[in-house]
Amino acid sequence: MAERAMDAATDVSRSIGEATAGLKAAVERLRVTLSDAQSGRVIPALRQATREAPLTSLFAAFLLGAMLARRH
Repeated sequence: MAERAMDAATDVSRSIGEATAGLKAAVERLRVTLSDAQSGRVIPALRQATREAPLTSLFAAFLLGAMLARRH
C-alpha cells in the first residue's frame, strides 16, 4: 500500500513538472511574440485605428473573437 502511494505521488510530481515546463515554454513564446509585435508597426497602427474609430474597432474585435471561439 505504501509503495502504491509513493508511485502515485511520484507520477503526480512528474506530471506537475511536465505541465510546469510546458507552461513555462508557452509563456516564453508569448513573451517573444508580444515583444516582436510591439517592436513592429502593428500595435501603433491598431492604436491609431482605435482612436479614429472606436466603435468600428470594437465591432472588429468582437467578430475576431467570435471567429476564434467558433474554431475551438
